[in-house]
Amino acid sequence: MKTLGYRLIAVALVGAALAASSDAFFTVPNLLNVLRQASLTFLIASGLTLTILTAGLDLSVGANVGLSACLAATVMKATGSMALGAGAGLLCGGLVGILNGMMITLLRLPPFIATYGMLWVLHGITYWYMAGDTIHGFSPGFRALGSGYWLGVPVPIYVMAAFLVAGGVFTRYTTFGHEVYAIGSNREAARLSGIPVRARLNLVYLLSGAMAGLAAVVYLARLNSAEADIGEPLTLPAIAAVLIGGASLFGGVGSLLGTLIGALTLTLVLNGMNLLAINANWQPLVTGVIVLLAVWIDITVRRQAEARA
Repeated sequence: MKTLGYRLIAVALVGAALAASSDAFFTVPNLLNVLRQASLTFLIASGLTLTILTAGLDLSVGANVGLSACLAATVMKATGSMALGAGAGLLCGGLVGILNGMMITLLRLPPFIATYGMLWVLHGITYWYMAGDTIHGFSPGFRALGSGYWLGVPVPIYVMAAFLVAGGVFTRYTTFGHEVYAIGSNREAARLSGIPVRARLNLVYLLSGAMAGLAAVVYLARLNSAEADIGEPLTLPAIAAVLIGGASLFGGVGSLLGTLIGALTLTLVLNGMNLLAINANWQPLVTGVIVLLAVWIDITVRRQAEARA
């Protein structure tokens, strides 16, 4: 909790600096926009957090969002049903997660290799499936999921809050959550203590895929269109949010609340760049630098802890 406090202070300092630099920052519309953008990043990063807690990784989340969104759009247009379209997106995301889990637990591929390969497979399928087309023009009821308001607050923020609470309880106060942390801390010790490691890893990657499917539905509602490259720019910000939030690539350390703080920090930085009219082409560079700094800090802290031990 102490490290989370430091990260909250960092968020406050970034916010204060932006408020001093731009009059447009500290306005209700802009702050709600920041929260909405952070909520979309959080939905992808929340499932990714679980994989990193187990000392794994899911590099396919962005590509998963792309394919799931395109399938959801196709089903919605063909049937006129929001429920069937959303179900198709969630099903696609979950199936990708299952395949990732099977490659890691049955084929024993390293998570990086398995999910990196899946990333390219999904991109290939999505580009072939869409064939350069764009699917757009959904019902106002569906679009409200991504761009609507309830009581003056964007709907995605409520979705984020619901999954933050549910995920926090799930990871912190259930046996499954404790087992996820145990697997990340020491997989062999977890196995010897009776934890079904393979089954838990399969479930973790299923959840990561399902959350990507959910994010795909929300993104689709937000953008009101689906095309093959919809998910390409989403993976790096999601990883950045998890690492900025204090999760360790070595596993066993991190939380969904930390991931939310990471998503807010990253969104504030990018929002500030937009308000200050900094060329958007610099945003990937800034995101990459933030990821490198987060990993370097993680490794440095880990080495210092090992030296003290």
